[in-house]
Amino acid sequence: MKRIQTIDFVRGLVMLIMAIDHIRDLMYISTGLQDPTDLTKTTVGLFFTRWITHLCAATFVFLSGTSAYFSFQKQQNLAESKRFLLTRGLWLIVLEFTVITFAIWFDVQFRTFLFQVIAAIGFSFIILSFLLKLSPKKIGIIGLVIIFGHNALQGISLGQNPILSFIASLLFGGGLAQLPHSTMVIGYPIIPWLGIMLAGFGLGQFLEQPDRQKRLWQLSAGMITLFIVLRFSNIYGDPVKWSEQKDTIFTFLSFINVTKYPPSLLYVLLMLGISISVLALTEGMKNKFIDIVTVYGKVPLFYYLIHWYSIRFITIGLMFLQGYSWKDFVFGTFEFGKPKGLSGVELPMIYAIWFGLIVALYPLCKWYGEYKSSHPEKKWLRYL
Repeated sequence: MKRIQTIDFVRGLVMLIMAIDHIRDLMYISTGLQDPTDLTKTTVGLFFTRWITHLCAATFVFLSGTSAYFSFQKQQNLAESKRFLLTRGLWLIVLEFTVITFAIWFDVQFRTFLFQVIAAIGFSFIILSFLLKLSPKKIGIIGLVIIFGHNALQGISLGQNPILSFIASLLFGGGLAQLPHSTMVIGYPIIPWLGIMLAGFGLGQFLEQPDRQKRLWQLSAGMITLFIVLRFSNIYGDPVKWSEQKDTIFTFLSFINVTKYPPSLLYVLLMLGISISVLALTEGMKNKFIDIVTVYGKVPLFYYLIHWYSIRFITIGLMFLQGYSWKDFVFGTFEFGKPKGLSGVELPMIYAIWFGLIVALYPLCKWYGEYKSSHPEKKWLRYL
């Protein structure tokens, strides 16, 4: 089955955008002092720097499901596909709580575990492996039921039992969980993100059709239209209502300021509506920009790992350049290692560092992509 380049392009695009948010987390001068989407404190530039990265996780998980669909169709082997999804899912979970956790917090004591997008994909792969006996259409419908229905479960309490509370947080709501010697931050509860992956799996059939560009435009238009209708009504789809603000611009920001943790219905409709429109727009398009961005999209996990460690070491170097010493670094729960006070850089420098980083990572991603494609006999490469 021929690889669909537009999937790699869109995946690469959102992964490049993702790096902006991680650089901002570690290097922005006011990180920890303000929420970029808090309309009472933010600026338009800071808001959009954060908001645009909302595209990333939803698209990444969605296209992971689509890629799983094409892998399954290529294999035409239920047992082998199930085994691969199971083992890759477990591998992603292990990576999340070891290699990635250390990159984020740089804490050798591992006092904080962040349950985020890679673990969510891992658990979703495992669950998807048990659903492969169903038709892609049925799997996609299950995903849509979860996406449209999980907001109705918000506010339901399972009581004060710590085990039930942990299970509810892990599956639906997210939050904090106290472990014996550390804290788990559940940012990506399993069920809502599973719904996004299953919907992506169902999309695979769309992409096999000769008129897929038309279908993608129709799907995108429908999703964005439904978002506007539901958001305007303020009735259902997001726990945070939009409201009139100090001016027209900030009222618009309130309207599009959807909830990512956990992903609300309106978040999914808006973000995936935009991403699917990009899929439609770039279908069949060929130019140098698409070729470059596609390089990153072909090696998503490889890029994800090296970009986190690159950002971490750049952050440490930046702090040293600003006159701080190693003893000034603060590590621990909810601490990224930054010194206390106004360390870091302003937004224009964040973007300059981001551009320099993605340029520097291009040769590595290109090399690995070529190595991976030229060595199909090395099965372990499918896991990285």
